[in-house]
Amino acid sequence: MIFAQNKEFKLKYSKLKKIFKRIRDLFFILIEDPVFRIGFLIIFITFLSMILIFIVEKGKNQNIKTFFDSFWYTIVTLTTTGYGDITPVTVMGRIVGIMIMAFGLVVIGSVSGRIASFLIDRQLKRGRGLLKLRNLKNHFIICGWRTDFENIIDGIIESINNLDRSDIVLINNTKQEYMEIFLSNPKYKIINYIQGDYIEESVLIRANIKLASKVLILADQSLPGSAIEVDSRTVMAVLTIKNLNKDVYVAAEIIDEKFEKYLTVADCDEVILTKEYVRKLLINASCGTGVSSVIRDLLSLENKKGIIISDIPPNFIGDNYKNLFDHFLNQKETILVGILENTGNFYNRKKEALNEAQKSPDISKIVDNLRKVKELKANNSILVPEFDYIVKKYSKAILIGKTDNF
Repeated sequence: MIFAQNKEFKLKYSKLKKIFKRIRDLFFILIEDPVFRIGFLIIFITFLSMILIFIVEKGKNQNIKTFFDSFWYTIVTLTTTGYGDITPVTVMGRIVGIMIMAFGLVVIGSVSGRIASFLIDRQLKRGRGLLKLRNLKNHFIICGWRTDFENIIDGIIESINNLDRSDIVLINNTKQEYMEIFLSNPKYKIINYIQGDYIEESVLIRANIKLASKVLILADQSLPGSAIEVDSRTVMAVLTIKNLNKDVYVAAEIIDEKFEKYLTVADCDEVILTKEYVRKLLINASCGTGVSSVIRDLLSLENKKGIIISDIPPNFIGDNYKNLFDHFLNQKETILVGILENTGNFYNRKKEALNEAQKSPDISKIVDNLRKVKELKANNSILVPEFDYIVKKYSKAILIGKTDNF
């Protein structure tokens, strides 16, 4: 019985010892923090002053009858508010009051100085792109720099509904004076900026890439180098981004179409072949077809008419193209010109397709299904399909009509 009690006592003593050790360790960690030390000093002086005022004024000052009265006087004096509803009447009380006033001036000066220093330091770091964006999520990251950068940002803000400027993060290594001029514009003041090389993990982590929803990588003009070097950096950036966050949607601009296959392997969701698009427009323009004017009007954000990529109502998934065509023509007064397959995050599309492909008990069918998975293409456009075409899951409608209807 005694042995059991001793054992229980030792167990409780051991637990208490561990708790006190943790409290002691925590105290020593906190005491090294200057903010904690200032806070602790303010609390200590406040309670000491409160006790002293209560002791020397109680029974002599009709306005100080309780600890709360002395606490009220201490706080009002410490913050230099000075309502005057309670004042010390004894000499010792007035001396303590003078000490509280002096300490209050020091505290307010110190705290306001620290706050001002913190705000200025944060503003300087923000302007230089040195902040770490811990609280952002579902944000839009734009990597790289171009000479027409402002026009690109304006177009993105105008075309993406519900995109707040504070949800945009810019990452680039362009000259500091360029970014200072850019961020000084009232339109862009709340846009976030990270200075650094976007192919480095540490820089992307500062932009909170793991919680981002979209990334646009521009063919970077901020660094010297050939087109091959620029495209190589783009491929490296996509690989790094997808390694850190496989669920983020990545659109990348490349100069040479030879790099498209590398971006496909890296699960890039959308590839922009700027040079190829320009080349094809020039060829068509030389034929006198007027197609360049058509393309310009279709992509214009100003005339409120053009190409629209719209979600397909769930009840039309698995239905034929004819019924979907009639739906948009009758309900939205728009013309359906095609279907965009495998939209959204391409990594997730492939992963799901791979799981579905392996469910068949027939080995030959599994091999055929795996071949189809390998041939999957992100954002695969099917223009003017047959009316009996079956609308697949994760597809979107390609429309021409009034953008105000969507």
